[in-house]
Amino acid sequence: MKDDIYLYNLARWEALAKANALFTRPKLDLDKETARDYLGLDRLGVKGDLSGKTVLCLASGGGQQSVAFALLGAFVSVFDISPSQLERDKAAAEHYGVAISLFQGDMRDLSCFDSDSFDIVWHPYSLTFVPDSRVVFHEVSRILKAGGLYHLMCANPFFSGLTHNDWNGDGYTLKHPYEEETVTSYPDQEWVYDQSKSPIKIQEPREYRQSLSRIMNGLINEGFLLAYFSEIKSNDPESLPGSWGHFADIAPPWIEYIWYYYPNIINRMPGSHKNTDATIHTVQLPLKFA
Repeated sequence: MKDDIYLYNLARWEALAKANALFTRPKLDLDKETARDYLGLDRLGVKGDLSGKTVLCLASGGGQQSVAFALLGAFVSVFDISPSQLERDKAAAEHYGVAISLFQGDMRDLSCFDSDSFDIVWHPYSLTFVPDSRVVFHEVSRILKAGGLYHLMCANPFFSGLTHNDWNGDGYTLKHPYEEETVTSYPDQEWVYDQSKSPIKIQEPREYRQSLSRIMNGLINEGFLLAYFSEIKSNDPESLPGSWGHFADIAPPWIEYIWYYYPNIINRMPGSHKNTDATIHTVQLPLKFA
């Protein structure tokens, strides 16, 4: 699926890797105990032993989450658009002496994986790099086992395209319409990479708004049940107005979810549309991932 969206994202992430951006730096100081903390598993309510679990780190290259899961005993695959990012995963795996599998491609097409392949799909920030999140959710639902876990971290749709640069002296001014697939772009934050040392000018992120309704209904319609939801703030009460920390406390820029995949939990009427009313049966949800 090498359309303009693919080519833009590929070029940008190859350039970010060359600039040693924050999300391209492998984690080389982990052990089994710190790996759980780094992934936030206990905070997210993901309990139990991950030894032998199959994990896909989706659009998650860079040698970070992949090696953390591998240190916890999981069988890890990494799928990413950037070959340079995958090279970071390979280097990190060699550093720890663990095995991971690497796959290059577009998250809208996961046909390289068989159905029911994974116990966990771990999906850091990248959903808004494609226009329609539902395409990704459908792919994830196919490759995830029944009862499997889908971790998703993405942009808060209400503040899409907004940054600390939008401070007007009184607040942060919303400028973009709250519509599906509205294209937004903005300068990279200073903490993303050292722009003074970048050998080339890197294209700004091109992101597509995904409304909360589309995200939630898209996942529900695929058979996912929500187990955890959080709005991520900076928690920096000393930050000054117009700074990133202040902005992130006023307008939390990210959302994090844990979903479990139960494809038959919603009993729909024959011929009805997936967004119409449905009968929901009570089930016993897992208290831990086992």
